Amino acid sequence: MIRRYVVLAPNAFAQSAKTAHGVIAYGSDPVVAVIDPSCAGKRVCDLVPHLARCEAPIVASLNDALPFAPTALLVGTAPIGGALGDLRSGVLEAVEAGLDIVSGLHSMLAEDEEIASAARKRGVRLYDLRAVPATPVFSGAAYDIAAPILLTVGNDCNVGKMTVSLELCAAARRAQRRWNFVPTGQTGIAIAGWGIAVDRTIADFAAGACERLVLEAAEQQPDAIVVEGQGAINHPAYAPVTLALLYGCAPDALVLVCMPHRTNINAYATPTLPYRELIRLHEALLAAVKPANVIGIALNTRGLDEGAARAEIARARAETQLPADDLVRFGADAFYAEIAGSLRKREVRTA
Repeated sequence: MIRRYVVLAPNAFAQSAKTAHGVIAYGSDPVVAVIDPSCAGKRVCDLVPHLARCEAPIVASLNDALPFAPTALLVGTAPIGGALGDLRSGVLEAVEAGLDIVSGLHSMLAEDEEIASAARKRGVRLYDLRAVPATPVFSGAAYDIAAPILLTVGNDCNVGKMTVSLELCAAARRAQRRWNFVPTGQTGIAIAGWGIAVDRTIADFAAGACERLVLEAAEQQPDAIVVEGQGAINHPAYAPVTLALLYGCAPDALVLVCMPHRTNINAYATPTLPYRELIRLHEALLAAVKPANVIGIALNTRGLDEGAARAEIARARAETQLPADDLVRFGADAFYAEIAGSLRKREVRTA
């Protein structure tokens, strides 16, 4: 069923609506309007350069969006903590208008008495993307997957790990290879239509959730499996999710995704780490269980002019002696070609 989305992103669309940006860029369901009073009257393509193909209007209210015939409202922001907060009134208004609701918040709409009751009365559906199924403890079955597994890791949250994963899978398709994308967060789930939001799982089962995902991806017998990373290994709040992915999906190789001009973990005083230190840290953590190497550096140079972006790419290559590029800005095919030969199965440590 094709949904026609109106995106709810009040006062946030241009800068911090990563769920909205991801679905517009990579989703199969069209976005017909965006609600953000702070930039009403513009179009998506006017505000976000990498969404230049989307001409959906930005409007001030749901009433202004209804003439574009949406069938569902997508909560387009992912605030720290994932609480519903001030978005409640917008969600309730959409329910009253007869729209299904798709939300990636930690606040479960189906468990919210006011919203769930309104949805039942109007006969609309609530889709909580972060609702987690029962998951087992990690078993080690992922070690026996035939296809090599690539995990994207990063120097912070929201630097483009999902984007790089999707761009690599698209480049593989153009090269007549099948690399399967594994969604591990709410935006990836909204795009791909399946997955588990690993940051919602109970700690003891987080690695098991990651393993379940790669096992499911392996059933399609792809040439490779590409797992969307989460958080950062030195993130004061979200490193546990990163560690669950490092062990649970049993990667054979890593791609390090960095915003080079970000000097601190967003919203924290913790500094981001240099490339070589990040590489050393990730490889050391994996060496104790199943060794894997970083095989490429994918940069997010958004906010830099072209000259500065190319200089950062050259610096990353020089410092790491690894392939490096900005896959969105300059294309993914060359980077894919450079790393594809380095992606191979690795053995579990036994001694």
